[in-house]
Amino acid sequence: MGRYWRTLRRFWGTALAMQLEYQLNVVIELLAVALSLSGSLLMLSLLFGPAQSLGGWSWPQALMVQGFYTVFDGMASTWLRPNLGSIVTHVREGTLDFVLLKPIDSQFWLSLRTLSPAGLPEIALGFALVIWGGSQTALMLSPLALATVAVVLVGGGLILYSLWFLIAATSIWFVKTWNATEVLRTVLASGRYPLSAYPPALRLVFTFVLPVAFLSTVPAQVLLGQAVLPMVLLGLVLALGFAVLARAFWLYALRHYTSASS
Repeated sequence: MGRYWRTLRRFWGTALAMQLEYQLNVVIELLAVALSLSGSLLMLSLLFGPAQSLGGWSWPQALMVQGFYTVFDGMASTWLRPNLGSIVTHVREGTLDFVLLKPIDSQFWLSLRTLSPAGLPEIALGFALVIWGGSQTALMLSPLALATVAVVLVGGGLILYSLWFLIAATSIWFVKTWNATEVLRTVLASGRYPLSAYPPALRLVFTFVLPVAFLSTVPAQVLLGQAVLPMVLLGLVLALGFAVLARAFWLYALRHYTSASS
């Protein structure tokens, strides 16, 4: 584990040095994130009727859901897109051969090789939105609630990574997986609204098939004191299950990998 930790620090240290070489990009990315978040808030406000309620959620509570969604979208921009989006390139150009020859786990290398700081402002704005929405609902926070939220966020991140990696791994057979990734991003965008705002059938899909609920709605429910223990445990079980599935599928895909140069 020590060797992997040292490798990760070198990976991210090099990536940050390269990305921050052009510091003006950080300001531009911050403005782009602010404009994107403003557009999302405008769309959210349009869904609120005269009763100022969306699926039983008030405006401040819905802001918390939007905030958690923004956090995970920033995580995708920082970590998932730069790394998992390059898997198809490695397969197409044959450079996956060099990754497999390295004395390190290939999934670790492909998942954590680089880091884009462009998504960090989005993560910060997401947490700021959660705090802003929470301040208007008079939350009674406790160490247990904060620890539970942290665990749920880790589980949500694992679900998001596993879903993205499963699609990326199919590039072993189908080189053009970009469309499938875009479909996943579109589906995950449904997490910006509370789960109860959707019809019952979609609630089941967003809970068990594509567990979008655990990316935004469940963390907000934990802070609001509305989450029940079985729902939190279900999220952790799904996170573990998707992670195991992603690992098993990657090992299966490697057995069918044929080098582009062979």
